[in-house]
Amino acid sequence: MFESIVQYFESIDPILAALYATLFTWFLTALGAAFVFLFKTLNRTVLDGMLGFTGGVMVAASFWSLLAPAIEMSEGEGFVKVLPAAVGFLLGALFLFGLDKILPHLHINFKETEGIKSPWQRTTLLVLAITMHNIPEGLAVGVLFGGVAAGIPEASIAGALTLAIGIGIQNFPEGIAVAMPLRRMGMSRRKSFMYGQSSALVEPIAGVMGALAVTFFTPILPYALAFAAGAMIFVVVEEVIPETQQDKNTDIATLGFIFGFIVMMTLDVALG
Repeated sequence: MFESIVQYFESIDPILAALYATLFTWFLTALGAAFVFLFKTLNRTVLDGMLGFTGGVMVAASFWSLLAPAIEMSEGEGFVKVLPAAVGFLLGALFLFGLDKILPHLHINFKETEGIKSPWQRTTLLVLAITMHNIPEGLAVGVLFGGVAAGIPEASIAGALTLAIGIGIQNFPEGIAVAMPLRRMGMSRRKSFMYGQSSALVEPIAGVMGALAVTFFTPILPYALAFAAGAMIFVVVEEVIPETQQDKNTDIATLGFIFGFIVMMTLDVALG
C-alpha cells in the first residue's frame, strides 16, 4: 500500500504533495483533539508518556530524516561537508529561540507566560505554544518535497512521506495534549476541539512555504533540512521534555521518548 501512495505522490506536483502531506499531519492532530468528545480528563501519567513519545519521534526525525540527508548531499569533505548542516541547525535553533522570546505563549504545565507580556487569554497562549512547536514540523516535510521538486538525488518522495507519517503519528497525542487541558479548564468540548486542531493549521502553511523556498533556491536545501532539525530539537529540549518533568512521571516519559525514537527510526529506515 505504501508503494501505491508513493507512486501517486510521484505523479503530482511536489508542492501540491507537500500540501497534502501536511494536511495529513494536521488531520491526525484534529483526530487527537477529538478525544475531548469522548473524555473530559486524561490521566497525567498517560499524558506525560505521550509527550515523551512526541519528543522521541522529533529527535529521531531530526537526525534520520533531516540532518543525515543534509550532510550526505553537501559537497566537500571533512569540516566543509558538515558546515551547511551545522550552520542550518544553529539558525533553526536561533529562529525558535527568537520566537520563544517574542511570541506570547504558555506551556501546558507552567503557570507563567513566556515572550512579550500580553493580555491574551490563557487558552490562546496555550495554543500559541503548540503552534510554535508545529512550525518546524511542517517546514521539515515541505523542504523534503521541495528537494524532490528541485531534482536533488538524496531527496525522495518515500523519505518525505515517511517523515510526514512519523510527524502525523506524534501529532495525534499532541492534539490530545492540547485539547484535554482546555476541557479540564472548563471550556466546552467544541471549543476545546477547535483550539486543539487549530494549533496544527500552521503545518500546511509552513510545508508549502518550505517546499517553495527550496524549489526556487535549490542550494539552500542542506541548510533548510538542518534548519528544520535545529528548530525541532530546540522545541524538544526547551518545551517537550520540561513539560514531562513537572510531575512524578519521569520514567514513563523517558520510556515514551525511547519508544517514539524507535518508531520513527524504524519508519525512516524501513520506508524512507
